Amino acid sequence: MKSKIHHQPNSNNGVVGSENGSRSESPSPPLSPSRRVPRRQRRQTLFRASSFSLRRNLRYLLLLPMIYASGLLMCVGPFSALVGWVYIPGSVYRSPEIYRKLRDDILSDNSTAVEQFSSVWKYKRRPKMPKPCLNSTASPPLGFDRESSVLTRSGYLIVEANGGLNQQRSAICNAVAVAGLLNAVLVIPEFEFHAIWKDSSTFGDIYDEDHFISSLEGYVKVVRHIPDEIMTRFSYNLTSIPTIRVQAWATVKYYNGEVYPVLKEHGVIRISPFANRLAMSVPPYIQLLRCIANYKALKFSSPISTLAEKLVDRMVEKSSETGGKYVSVHLRFEEDMVAFSCCLYGGRAEKSEMDVIRQKSWKGKFKRTDRVTRPDLNRVNGKCPLTPLEVGMMLRGMGFDNHTSIYLASGKIYQPEIHLAPLREMFPRLFTKESLATPEEIAPFEGYSSRMAALDYTVSLLSEVFVTTQGGNFPHFLMGHRRFLFGGHAKTVIPDKPKLVLLLQDMEIRWEIFKKEMKLMLGESDRKGVMVPRVRKINRKTSIYTYPLPECECIFHLSSNISTTGNIQNLGALHPTSNLMTSARL
Repeated sequence: MKSKIHHQPNSNNGVVGSENGSRSESPSPPLSPSRRVPRRQRRQTLFRASSFSLRRNLRYLLLLPMIYASGLLMCVGPFSALVGWVYIPGSVYRSPEIYRKLRDDILSDNSTAVEQFSSVWKYKRRPKMPKPCLNSTASPPLGFDRESSVLTRSGYLIVEANGGLNQQRSAICNAVAVAGLLNAVLVIPEFEFHAIWKDSSTFGDIYDEDHFISSLEGYVKVVRHIPDEIMTRFSYNLTSIPTIRVQAWATVKYYNGEVYPVLKEHGVIRISPFANRLAMSVPPYIQLLRCIANYKALKFSSPISTLAEKLVDRMVEKSSETGGKYVSVHLRFEEDMVAFSCCLYGGRAEKSEMDVIRQKSWKGKFKRTDRVTRPDLNRVNGKCPLTPLEVGMMLRGMGFDNHTSIYLASGKIYQPEIHLAPLREMFPRLFTKESLATPEEIAPFEGYSSRMAALDYTVSLLSEVFVTTQGGNFPHFLMGHRRFLFGGHAKTVIPDKPKLVLLLQDMEIRWEIFKKEMKLMLGESDRKGVMVPRVRKINRKTSIYTYPLPECECIFHLSSNISTTGNIQNLGALHPTSNLMTSARL
């Protein structure tokens, strides 16, 4: 804002501005008698005037950033709903339009085919193993003593695992670790029935109970049920047993100080819920328990493993042109995932449908005043699930041709007649567990999401390339399991979704340019795939389930005094030399 200019009389020419030829013909009024103002007073007057002007200008300078920030909030923040939608590059789903434009180029381009996948993985190395490996016997708790009896233990530990297949898996492994930490007897975990997954499966339906109990013998005592002498004290009512709500990512100190005294007092405790209730930074012998539980003790039940092995064999057979190697894609494009993500791929009808699903499954969670639902922001931030079409375009751009066999690990795809058609067009050799198995084979698993997910997990585990599209427990556990099996090399494609959505909205993009960008994305994904986090002592910040090395590799390199005790017998059941792995590579 400009300051006003006040014209003052000029003693030389009588009128300001006379130099512009505007001299007045009328005589000027007589000048007032001059008064001499003291120099000190003049300085004070000038200082006060300049201070006032500075404060006024400073006020405006401070006000401008506030106005700018408010404008940003109005555009992308909680107030955006009041002012309407603001366009953001990459925020609009235009992938079908891009595909129609590039379709002929995509379908005719097999010049960049990856010959037997040999050029996909440029970076190959094994992580340096710690020397020596973590010594699990350095400071073992009492629970590691094979001769200790139930009477010397602190009590019984009951946990209730919630979530889907791999969230439950995390809870089981953490429960084994906590039982070892507290010197407790672990009761076979219960599975919570979830409104989303709607799976009533028990532990024994998913995993081999006998194998689980025997594999942990000598480390953690596991029982199927609480003894009657304990239950009689609580009138056989499980809810009467002291239930503790443990804080998320609780430390060893927390368990020793808050949980252990209650366990000793009552002889039994129940922790519910039990998802992510143990910190990743724990002593070596506790980390070892997690490794043994995940890679040794948790073996899928016979019905699951039998059918899974058949599916692997059939995928290998159908991938004969690529040496028996196939790509598995974990596609999170089910109806509930689309609803939960708050992303839009259609018009108003889809939005109304998704609003109903969200209200039914999550009640008022998405209507809270502090929750802003912005599909456009979710998309540019990489939070929207990739559609089958987008996955297909990405893989074709990376060099996988139409001879590549694709295994689709997924639940029921949302609007499959619309979304799956272009993917099948780009990859005719597209298979699912339903298409590989006979109706009689798959029938016992239908209606049980965790058992179906276990089939997908096994087939994806043994694929040459694994593609994750949305994150979550399934890909995190699978990436870690593959790192464990393949010596640290993940062989996983993790898309850069913020970059991908920008490319898939550029209506002027050419197929050659898109391919070049996809090759760069593949190279960056591969570079990150072989990274191994540094682990110093027990200060681990990353997930042991996603990055199991170097600690979990040590279960194959323990000192002889461990192996002679028989604690790690048959530990290589899921090592690459196992029968299942060998059959998949023949």
